[in-house]
Parts: sequence; C-alpha cells; structure tokens
Amino acid sequence: MADLPASTATSRTRFVVHACHPCLPGHFPEQPLVPGVVILEEVQLALLAHWPGAAPTRWPQVKFLTPLLPEQWADIELTTHDALTFSFKVQRDRDVIASGKVQR
Repeated sequence: MADLPASTATSRTRFVVHACHPCLPGHFPEQPLVPGVVILEEVQLALLAHWPGAAPTRWPQVKFLTPLLPEQWADIELTTHDALTFSFKVQRDRDVIASGKVQR
C-alpha cells in the first residue's frame, strides 16, 4: 500500500463523460444527465491515481447539488484529512456538482 501523507494534502484532476457513454441513453432520454454513480466512480479513480492503496470502503457523506451534462468538463478536488478520511468536491467552473467524504 502506498504511503499516505501524514498531514493534509490536496490533489486535483479533470474528467469528462462523453455523450456516447453507455449509461446515458437510459438516464433521461430527452435530457441525458451523468448519473451520480458515474461521478463517484470518477472520484474513486482520482483517489486511486493520487494515492494507490486508498481504495474507498465507505462513502459516509455524499451530496449532489447540480447536474452534470455529457461533454461538460468537471474538476475533482480531493483532500486528505488523515490516513483514512478524504473529502472531495466536484465542480464545473464555479458550480459545485457533488461533495462529500470517503473513507478507506
């Protein structure tokens, strides 16, 4: 398992869900929205990319605040609080799409 920072550390990454993603046709045919589970998968991938071995085991707090549409870029900000707890925020420009905490 990779060493996690002893103090608070922050990482950032970007992602986009393309219009051809297989989750979109059923997640509202006339106005596709990126499902929350796909957004959380991107958070998990970002977490593992920055801190290998920090696989999430619990998502004790998750809030979805603004829809994410296909082809819109979003930024993920991850912050470590200790070796077990991370917070995340997903934003499109200034709009917060999702936020919460994840534990490993």
